[in-house]
Amino acid sequence: MKAVQHFRTITKHKMLVMKECFRVGLYRQGLLHDLSKYGFTEFKIGCQYYQGTRSPNNAEREDKGYSSAWLHHKGRNKHHYEYWIDYGLDGSKTLTGMKMPVKYVVEMFLDRIAASKVYKGEKYKDSDPLEYYMNGKAGDMMHPRTREILEKLLQMLAERGEEETFKYIRKNVLKKGRN
Repeated sequence: MKAVQHFRTITKHKMLVMKECFRVGLYRQGLLHDLSKYGFTEFKIGCQYYQGTRSPNNAEREDKGYSSAWLHHKGRNKHHYEYWIDYGLDGSKTLTGMKMPVKYVVEMFLDRIAASKVYKGEKYKDSDPLEYYMNGKAGDMMHPRTREILEKLLQMLAERGEEETFKYIRKNVLKKGRN
């Protein structure tokens, strides 16, 4: 088990998200971000499947066919769109993505930046979070408005950089009363 390395990785990630959250005014979310990763259920799996170059959840998923740590994590952290999947209101009894409060969409965006920085290290570029997103399968279950906000921020980051994107978030996305 690689407990020390895993602890360092998740702590580095948490500190990066906290710093980013503070930059846009999400102080409470910055302090509370990903605390479930330090609990036994997620930490044990993280140590067992630690590789240092990607999420241990992916390795657990490849090994078992699912990730128990991810299932636990997404159900406790509102900045993951998967937390917001529920039965739709159209009566079809189909699971669908619900609209996320904007502050959690922003935290999800910042989470993606921090994850890219941790795993890419010095090779990180502002286009990496967008590239990672585009290679994933998030769009199918994410609420259209949530997807629209996230993609706009990822695109802006790739094209204009952190400073301008974070300023835009503070002044336009997180305005009081806007959701």
